[in-house]
Amino acid sequence: MYEDMIEKITKIENGFKETEHAANLIISNHSVHDCFLMAKEYYQSEHYQVRSLAAFICGAISSGLHEALVFLKEAVSLDTSWQVQEILAKAFDRFCHDRGYENSLPVMEEWLNHSNPNVRRAVIEGLRIWTGRDYFKQNPGEAIKLLANVRNDPSEYVRKSVGNALKDISKKHGELVEAELQTWDLSQKSAQQVYKLARKHLEK
Repeated sequence: MYEDMIEKITKIENGFKETEHAANLIISNHSVHDCFLMAKEYYQSEHYQVRSLAAFICGAISSGLHEALVFLKEAVSLDTSWQVQEILAKAFDRFCHDRGYENSLPVMEEWLNHSNPNVRRAVIEGLRIWTGRDYFKQNPGEAIKLLANVRNDPSEYVRKSVGNALKDISKKHGELVEAELQTWDLSQKSAQQVYKLARKHLEK
């Protein structure tokens, strides 16, 4: 039914809007259950663009279908394509948006403590800019606290994401970020890396 659309997607080299549009089209024409079955089938594709489509679909239905959220966490997070990992982050943000960011706090914490760095990073990147999101817009300190809790993450890839997310927040909430950074033990190199990134706008 969607053969032409799928073929068109495989030729996209930059951007994701068309893939997201395709996901929304599928979702608007099928039940949640059928969408999940289609997503799992699409995820078997050799083309990262089609696997990205699967991730978008799962993100859009995950607030109403727990299995889709689990699939993102346990299957999509293992994908070797960086493009798919970017869509995983967007899919997680879609879940939080649809569920409500405050209601999603326990899931954020669960993912931030997951053994796979791609899962942890999906939270951090997906919600950037954190204080532009509902709940965190009114509670910037909560966003800072969640991010600060993973400042010593074993993955440099994740720590870089944490530092950049705090740097984003510091543009509007510099005093809050500065106050948090002043409490850090910088004897560990991991925290030093995040600290340096987070302070970039504070030093100007």
